[in-house]
Amino acid sequence: MIKEKLYLKAKTLEQAIYEANAHIDSFRYIAGGTDVIVNKFQGNEESSYLIDISGIDELKNTFLIGNFLSIGSLVRLDDLKKNKHLVQHFPALLEAAHSVASPMIRKTATLGGNLLCENRCSFYNQSEWWREAVGYCLKCDGDICIATGGKKNCFSKFVSDTAVVLISMNANIEVIENNISTIVPLESIYTGDGVSPRKFNKTAIIKSIQLPMHEEFKSVYKKLRQRESLEFSSLTTAVTINKSGKIKIVLGGVDPKPVVVEGATKDEKEELISQAIKKARIVDNDVYSREYRKEMIGVYLNRSFEELV
Repeated sequence: MIKEKLYLKAKTLEQAIYEANAHIDSFRYIAGGTDVIVNKFQGNEESSYLIDISGIDELKNTFLIGNFLSIGSLVRLDDLKKNKHLVQHFPALLEAAHSVASPMIRKTATLGGNLLCENRCSFYNQSEWWREAVGYCLKCDGDICIATGGKKNCFSKFVSDTAVVLISMNANIEVIENNISTIVPLESIYTGDGVSPRKFNKTAIIKSIQLPMHEEFKSVYKKLRQRESLEFSSLTTAVTINKSGKIKIVLGGVDPKPVVVEGATKDEKEELISQAIKKARIVDNDVYSREYRKEMIGVYLNRSFEELV
């Protein structure tokens, strides 16, 4: 029997969430679609009901609310550079957004979508026939992690470029679930489990991302990849210092979740860097070797501290 395929262009949050609950086992939200549609093409996403939320206007607003800048989750990555507050106070976020994929994709991809993009692995993000030939892994109903040979943990890598910078700047997100709004730290939604990388109810929607304006951040962002465009991250780093001298280091691309190390300007930078390297659970599931990516963590963090000083 052929599974029926459905598509809905939701007009309101309430409609989107209602339809999601009505098709809980077979739906997926899409906005820019730059991650979901590619995964469907590869056979890594099998939802038969796509709920398009790109027409919900209240998810596209950006405004000041108290000491926070609220950025709608459907703001396109390319449009972030048009916001004067981001240009003045959060240039590292613009740099991270500019590093995502290609110019054409950035005109479609959304900030919220980038925060929720699926973890990646060189043994998982392949065509169906390739995965069948090599053998299915833990992330696609197999019984072994091909990268490590283990049978318990999936180490598909966390690759959101914008999340790394946003977490380093203590960003919160406003989440709508069953029409109830809650605000949680962005960092808290990532599990560290490569198979289920987010502790995020399937029907929930990120309404906005909230950045504290009053902390006066200074940030340095770096990304390792083979080419300047299209490539997903092999290593992403952000080092941020606020006006009180608190330091937050965040790594992406080297663990199933963001690697976070916190300290202060009085701390030894070498110790903070050592902590970050030790916390990263790097495996050989990338075009670059585990050893090279591990070495580059130290290189990027040292350069970042030099630039901040």
